[in-house]
Amino acid sequence: MAATIHLVRHGAHVEAGRVLTGRGSPLGLAPVGREQAAWAARRLTDVVRVETSPQRRTMETAAVIAEHFGLRQPFVADALDELDFGDWTGRAIADLANDPQWARWNEQRAVGQAPGGERMADAVARAVTHLEGLAQADWPGAIVCVSHADIIRGVVAHYLGLSLDRVLAFDVDPGSITSLVVGDWGGHLLALNVHAG
Repeated sequence: MAATIHLVRHGAHVEAGRVLTGRGSPLGLAPVGREQAAWAARRLTDVVRVETSPQRRTMETAAVIAEHFGLRQPFVADALDELDFGDWTGRAIADLANDPQWARWNEQRAVGQAPGGERMADAVARAVTHLEGLAQADWPGAIVCVSHADIIRGVVAHYLGLSLDRVLAFDVDPGSITSLVVGDWGGHLLALNVHAG
């Protein structure tokens, strides 16, 4: 058994790039984020299931994609949720830049943990376990999982055999599509960070 799984990062929201939003914001998509979600929906083909993290920005992105394919509301999967950034949630990224603990976290993701939050390795493990569970079913088409940059980066690193310390070596932009084939033998990366210009 194997499944084609498209990992879509949610579209942009007003805090993107400025605030470490994490799980702490009720913000939905900005207008450009809705455009990114619509672009992703048009780009994808043969989608038979859409799943989403429980955050509003991912749920709105997933709803656009599901509607495009005539599917019912996306399935909410806690395993796709954003990394829990603990005490850093809601902090301005510019302020974190001067925090030595933040610098250490970004250099040592394989062993690091946000203060009061989740270890990157644990977040990736929950996402990978979920994707491999999806791959056990006989799907007649592709699955879309709408999630977050760090989760998608971590999943890609896992299947490429990279240390989580290397996750900042590649980008996962808002509204982008990263595609995998996942089976009981592991995973194969088909495309990384495909986005609209």
